[in-house]
Amino acid sequence: MRFAPDLWSIIIGGSSGFGLAAAQKLAAHGMNLCIVHRDRRGAMHAIEPAFEDLKAKGVRVMTFNLDGLSADGRTRVLDSLAAEIGEKGKVRLLLHSVAFGNLKLLAPFKNSGAQQKAREKLANQLNMPPEAFSRIIEEAFENDEYRLYPLMDPPAYNDRQFLDESDFSRTVHAMGHNIVEWTTDIFNRSLFADDARVLSLTSEGNTIAWRGYAAVSAAKAVLESVSRSMAVEFAPYGIRSNVIQAGVTDTAALQAIPGSDRIKAQAALRNPFGRLTTPKDVADVIFLLCLDEAAWINGALICADGGERIA
Repeated sequence: MRFAPDLWSIIIGGSSGFGLAAAQKLAAHGMNLCIVHRDRRGAMHAIEPAFEDLKAKGVRVMTFNLDGLSADGRTRVLDSLAAEIGEKGKVRLLLHSVAFGNLKLLAPFKNSGAQQKAREKLANQLNMPPEAFSRIIEEAFENDEYRLYPLMDPPAYNDRQFLDESDFSRTVHAMGHNIVEWTTDIFNRSLFADDARVLSLTSEGNTIAWRGYAAVSAAKAVLESVSRSMAVEFAPYGIRSNVIQAGVTDTAALQAIPGSDRIKAQAALRNPFGRLTTPKDVADVIFLLCLDEAAWINGALICADGGERIA
């Protein structure tokens, strides 16, 4: 299946993770790409080959390394896109895949010492020095022996800086309601196709409390709320709005979360398929939601996690 040659996708956060995987999947099926990302100049040598691979798939590709969260950045992108696609080109997909949030704690972490007590008990039963037993557990866990994570000490949290008002404000804007600004501007320019899709990404952290995730969790709650509102208010104009809840995926965004190795371990054990979600898994769902046959899906939260959430 190939998309019509005049259809475009705008991907906010398309240089890695879910955004890049979605770009690769969509390009393979003929959708033109407008990719917005924010990366340092030194990182571009690793990113540019991926962009060249997208162009090699025979689609038109525009890339913008700028602040997609600002009104100025958004205007620059949409001005250039409108000039490029002309009157016939239309935006089939707006994918918001921004990972820009503050991961500070709310309060100092207090260790109960439960894991250390459990290791000491096991070490005594095995007639081993507790320190030697702890080293064995740590080395095994570092070699992906996920089942040992309950015996691992909690991660080292930053107990010197805590979330403040500005941390929440920036995070909620970036990962919560910035998608509304993009949707509104594209709509006001009449760039959306008659059957358009607005997609965003959330996580299980929307309902489960991970330490250091409070600001992002708040942003995800806002994101899901505004997506539902857009689904209702933009539906008469042919725009569908949905949120994808990805399973735990080993991306750079996850690795930035304190204790991410413990989150991955728990997810791998819970998942019915015995593995983590991959960016390709999620990109496949994004592609499906862009098909004509998915037109009646609107205002939904769709789990792309292999059953991880229910296990």
